[in-house]
Amino acid sequence: MKITKVEVYALRAPAQERPHWTSHFIVPTANEILVRLYTDEGIDGFGLATSYTPIDYAIKAWNAHLADQIIGEDALAPERLYQKLFGLTTSKTANEKGWSREALIRISAAVDIACWDIVGKTAGLPLFRLFGGYRTEVPAYVTCGYYRDGKDNVELHDEIVMLKEQGHTGFKTKAGGLPVPEDIERMAVIREVIGADAKFMVDPNRAWDLPTAIDAAQRLEALNPFWLEEPVRWEDDRRGLKLLAQKTRIPLSGGESETTSYGCRAMLEEQAIQILQFDCTMMGGFTEGRKLTGLCELNHVQVAPHHDCFIHAHIVASSPAGLIVEAFTDPERDPLQAELFTDPPVIKNGVLTLKEQPGLGLTLSEDAIKKFGQRIV
Repeated sequence: MKITKVEVYALRAPAQERPHWTSHFIVPTANEILVRLYTDEGIDGFGLATSYTPIDYAIKAWNAHLADQIIGEDALAPERLYQKLFGLTTSKTANEKGWSREALIRISAAVDIACWDIVGKTAGLPLFRLFGGYRTEVPAYVTCGYYRDGKDNVELHDEIVMLKEQGHTGFKTKAGGLPVPEDIERMAVIREVIGADAKFMVDPNRAWDLPTAIDAAQRLEALNPFWLEEPVRWEDDRRGLKLLAQKTRIPLSGGESETTSYGCRAMLEEQAIQILQFDCTMMGGFTEGRKLTGLCELNHVQVAPHHDCFIHAHIVASSPAGLIVEAFTDPERDPLQAELFTDPPVIKNGVLTLKEQPGLGLTLSEDAIKKFGQRIV
């Protein structure tokens, strides 16, 4: 089944007047590359590439005829096409064309997901069944508690009340943007609203040095977090995680900020994290995501992918290592989750129920593509 046509869109939303901050950077409301692949047998598929950094280099790569590397390839051989595109990161061709490493990593992920969508449609099966079919429902949590200009604990309280009323049973909040005592006050507000039984996760986005992380973790233990995510700074995070794990009972998670599956493997080798949070739309696609999921199962580590619950639900549902997916049910924070698909899976009472439609089981909204998209190829 040959790929005959590639369509590419940059998906963006206008900058917010009052942006959502993590500990040290603004989270884009929409900043993704949408890839649609068409084949000579009339079956098409799509994939997404997500990035915190500007997607200009990915756009540049497409404008420099990267699609020529994809046209004519077998859509039913995602492993081969992924290796071809990822292999360009160390090629003379990429240097000559100006294709950056980050752009190629992101693009290879989106193309891989699109190929797997085609594989599922060809087989007539949803991907979670092709990947293993361990279950048909997965837990879901909502990410919340961002820093915003003028946001106080009263506004934070009201936000969590709203999300609890939506039926969420798991909540992940941002930390690291304020001195530890002030952040602990914020965390205590959230725990009080959601109750003692709800899952409560804390994400400093690699804001703390090791002594601060140890202090914060010890203070947080009274609030019984389900996990503490990427707590230590980037420059020595693997060693820092290992040392922090010796000082706290809170399970540690990480992997969102890794750029390859090899980096995630190295995190597992440190034996410091209990939960791996790779993102198939940021690196590796399903081809590498499946390998990491199997590796996690064999190493007694659980999988809770970063971002995009409707895509990652297929990974989490496929394996006994799958733990939970991340959702964003505030359309101001993530308009693409709210609008990009016409009939997405339902999240109710903290559970996402997968659909039985083949492939990703998702239908793109042409109205949303017109609203957020810029045609690149």
